[in-house]
Amino acid sequence: MPRSLEHFPNLVAMFFARAAAKGDAPFLWTKRDGAWISTSWSDAAQQVASLAAALKAIGLDPGDRVMLVAENRPEWCISDLAIMAAGCITVPTYITNTERDHVHIIENSGACAVIVSSAKLGATVMKAILRSSQSPQVIAIDDMRAPAGMPFHRWHALIDQHPASVADTAAAATFARDDLACIIYTSGTGGAPRGVMQHHGAILHNVNGCCTVISEDFGWGDEVFLSFLPLSHAYEHTGGQHFPIGLGAEIYYAEGLDKLAANIEETRPTIMVVVPRLFEVLRTRITKGIEKQGGLGQKLLGRALAIGIREDDGTLRLVDRPMKLVVDRLFKPKIATKFGGRLKAMVSGGAPLNPDIGNFFHSIGLTLLQGYGQTEAAPVISCNRPSAGIRMDTVGPPLVETEVRIADDGEILVRGELVMHGYWRNDAETARVLKDGWLHTGDIGIIDQKGRIKITDRKKDLIINDKGDNVAPQKVEGMLTLRPEIAQAMIAGDRRPHMVALVVPDPEWTQEWCAANGDRCDFAKLAQNSGYRTAIGHAIEAVNKDLTVTERIRRFILADAPFTIENEQLTPSLKIRRHVLKQVYGERLDALYKG
Repeated sequence: MPRSLEHFPNLVAMFFARAAAKGDAPFLWTKRDGAWISTSWSDAAQQVASLAAALKAIGLDPGDRVMLVAENRPEWCISDLAIMAAGCITVPTYITNTERDHVHIIENSGACAVIVSSAKLGATVMKAILRSSQSPQVIAIDDMRAPAGMPFHRWHALIDQHPASVADTAAAATFARDDLACIIYTSGTGGAPRGVMQHHGAILHNVNGCCTVISEDFGWGDEVFLSFLPLSHAYEHTGGQHFPIGLGAEIYYAEGLDKLAANIEETRPTIMVVVPRLFEVLRTRITKGIEKQGGLGQKLLGRALAIGIREDDGTLRLVDRPMKLVVDRLFKPKIATKFGGRLKAMVSGGAPLNPDIGNFFHSIGLTLLQGYGQTEAAPVISCNRPSAGIRMDTVGPPLVETEVRIADDGEILVRGELVMHGYWRNDAETARVLKDGWLHTGDIGIIDQKGRIKITDRKKDLIINDKGDNVAPQKVEGMLTLRPEIAQAMIAGDRRPHMVALVVPDPEWTQEWCAANGDRCDFAKLAQNSGYRTAIGHAIEAVNKDLTVTERIRRFILADAPFTIENEQLTPSLKIRRHVLKQVYGERLDALYKG
């Protein structure tokens, strides 16, 4: 029978309510020395209360920002909840951030403290602190050292030294749904990451909407999640942490992508929050595994896919039914076992999903729900659900209590408690995307007859890779063109595993290179010159050193000619016409991902 989520005043109250109900039941799982070790709900609640007391004891006040830099692990969840329980604001930060990224976030957020997990991550963070104008305290989870004079604490010692009452801590968490919970930095079109202000009510709205989908379409039971997307990403922060807390679920922290398949079989999750890239990896592994076995399994896979396509487009034939019965009984249970045997649904978000991928998983008996969202909406706006009819070319109907309408120019607009209050210390960007209470998503779409959103284009100029990470192209392109070797550049990588670039070499630098190397400045021939290409490659590598892993350029091609207004590759205001360049160079850029 469907269950509804209670109306909580804040995220901390939701957590303590679940902890009180679940008691000594396992909550957070991590693998140590080859064995899964759990932290119970009651133990987690005690650690949250004690760490919250410690944060107050070292001088943090309500509203202070605390940066959190850690891998997915139990301490991440406990730290996040403790920061909020102390009345402070969590600032999640990617572990792949560069020193420069950390400096920007420390200074922009005005962080008063940084919780960091490992010595490796701590080295980068502490260098950033020394470069910044702020002097945040450092709280180390693992063993590490800090430079002399830097305020430094040990995470476990703080908890041990400040025992606190769980009941009193829960009672003191009186902040409202409108109060700020976290600032999540996301790439903007201008390059510098913008801090999205997510209030407690926004995330609780998402949790309620997602719980409703599970409760009404699948049945809400003893849920188990496997967490592996970065918790610094809004999608995992809400979908992989607070959503499971709302359900009273267990959370296992995966060991990494290389061990994900084994972790799935070991932990037997009921719900997985994933990105399209994972589906592509899993599809390849499943297909290759079945092809190696050959025989009946390979034939059944082919039949399952053919039947699945016809089911999706409503053309299933009477003659398909006997084979469908065979596939359902002999083939699909074996696939289900590979995924632990109790998986209710995999929810895809963070980036657009290729409908072919979705149809593949549905055909082999796994329920895949594609969702749609933005960090500015906490982040889930809509999600496919069986009750509305799943179509892989849509992202489903909006969550409950979420208004969506299509503007005159086709832009998707969103209104509701899930919408952010704005960007941190950025009134201009806030005014650009929030108008009369409506979030202007920058995405173009339609709403079909069943109320499902279908995204047809993206208005805003932002690359989203296949893992759901945002990359601001202007930032990277601007850094490339600061190099003396490069006059113009365009990067690409939408729905792809990494960035590639289209480069126009600088003509003056080219002449100097030719003179120094005794070559004629015949550009057509230079484009094939390995020495010339290596020199440009070195320039790109120099830029890569100051970029995050997701921003770095793996391969490049040289343009046939400069981008100009005359060849329509530049606008009159000298902005790149990306769609024109992709028409000209699209096949060559796509070829960089092959081989």
